[in-house]
Amino acid sequence: MSAIVVIGGQWGDEGKGRMVDLLAQDAAIVARYSAGDNAGHTIVNHLGKFALHLVPAGIFYPDKLCLIGNGVVVNPQVLLDEIQQLESRGVSTKNLFVSDRAQVIMPYHLLLDELEERARGAAALDTTRRGVGPAFADKVARLGIRMADLIEPEALRARLELVLPQKNALLERLYEAPRLDLEEVYRTYVEYGCKLKPYLRDAAAVVREALARGEQVLLEGAQGSLLDLDAGTYPYVTSSTPSSLAAGAAIGIGIGPTQIERVVGVYKAYMTRVGNGPMPTELLDETGDILRREGPAPEFGATTGRPRRCGWFDAVASRYSVLVNGVTGAALTRLDVLDNFPAIQVCTAYELDGKRLESFPSTTAVLERVKPVYEEHPGWRSDTSGVRRFGDLPKQAQAYVKRIEALLGCPVEIVSVGPEREQVIRR
Repeated sequence: MSAIVVIGGQWGDEGKGRMVDLLAQDAAIVARYSAGDNAGHTIVNHLGKFALHLVPAGIFYPDKLCLIGNGVVVNPQVLLDEIQQLESRGVSTKNLFVSDRAQVIMPYHLLLDELEERARGAAALDTTRRGVGPAFADKVARLGIRMADLIEPEALRARLELVLPQKNALLERLYEAPRLDLEEVYRTYVEYGCKLKPYLRDAAAVVREALARGEQVLLEGAQGSLLDLDAGTYPYVTSSTPSSLAAGAAIGIGIGPTQIERVVGVYKAYMTRVGNGPMPTELLDETGDILRREGPAPEFGATTGRPRRCGWFDAVASRYSVLVNGVTGAALTRLDVLDNFPAIQVCTAYELDGKRLESFPSTTAVLERVKPVYEEHPGWRSDTSGVRRFGDLPKQAQAYVKRIEALLGCPVEIVSVGPEREQVIRR
C-alpha cells in the first residue's frame, strides 16, 4: 500500500491534526515530516483536549507507530515535556520514535530567533520565537546538530566546538548579548541524549518496511501551504525544509515520491492566519471577531495563544494550494462555525488596478494590493454539529460545500462540523 499525505491548504490552523487523528484509524504508521514545535495540532477525543507540537496526531491509537521524521527540527526539552504530559494523562508513548537524522534546536537558535525579530522592528515576521528558523538555516548551512549526535558525546563536543564560537560571536558583537558556555550546553544536551536514546530510530527504514508489507502510512504535514518557503507569501512564510507542501513529505520522512498515493488537503470553511503578511479576505470588523469567537473552539493559536486573523473563504488562494500540492481530495473543517450567519461571502477572484485576477500572485507586493471579489451565499441559520450525513445538512449548507468543491477543483470528501473525532460527515 502507498502513503497518504495530509497537508494544510491555507495559512495553517486548518484542522490538520484533527483530520490526521480521524484518518489514522486506517493507518499502521503516522509520521510528522516537517516544521518544529512552532506547529500546533489540537485534538479532542474521549481523553479530553490536547495540543500537540511535535508528537504525531496518531498517538492516541495504542496500535499505531508514531514517527517524527528527519524533516522535523526537534527541541529536546519540548519533546520530553510533551511525552511527560501525554503519559500523565494516560496516553502511552511506547510506540513513539524520532528519526536519528532529525535536526536539533539548540539554545542559540532560540536566542537568535528572538534577537533577529527584535532587530527587524516594524518589518518583523512575527515568528513564534521557537528557534525553528535559525535551526533550519543551520541545517542548510551544514552547521546543524542532529539527534544522532546527542547520543555520541565525542561527536557532539566536536560539533559544538565548531559551531558555538561562531554563534557566540554573533550574540556578543552583533546583538550585544551574553555568550553561551560550551560546557553547560554540552552537559545539558548529553543529558537530553540519554533520555531520548530509547526513542531514536532510522525512521525512514521503518516506513519503507511498512510500505513493503502493504501497510498504510499517513504522513502528517505541519503549518499551511501558503506559508511554504517557495510557494507561499514570501517572506512571511515558514522556513521549513523540506517544504510544507505534499512534495516535501517524501523527503521529510525518507521515501520516494512514487510511494505517495493520495494527498488530502485540509481547508477551513473560512480563512485564518497567525502572524504578519497579506491576507486579502481579512475582516477587521465585527464579522471577523464573530468568526474568531464563534463555535466550541475559538480562533486562538494552539502554540502561541495569539488571536488568529479571520476572513471569508478565499477560493483563489485555496485553489492555488490544490494545484501546487496535487490535492486528490479535500477535507472542509469548521462548517459549524458558519451556522449562525444570515449570509456568507466567498472570494472567487481578486481585483488589481481595475482588472480581474483569478490566479494567486507570486509576490507579496502584489497580494497586498489586491481586493477580493465576493459572491454571496445564503446562510442556513441551523445547528449542524449533530449532522453525520451530507444529505441531512440544510440545503444552503450543502450548496455552500458544493460551491467550495467546484472552486477548489477537487472533491470535498470530508466535512467537519465540530472539534470531536466523530463530528464528521464522510462523502
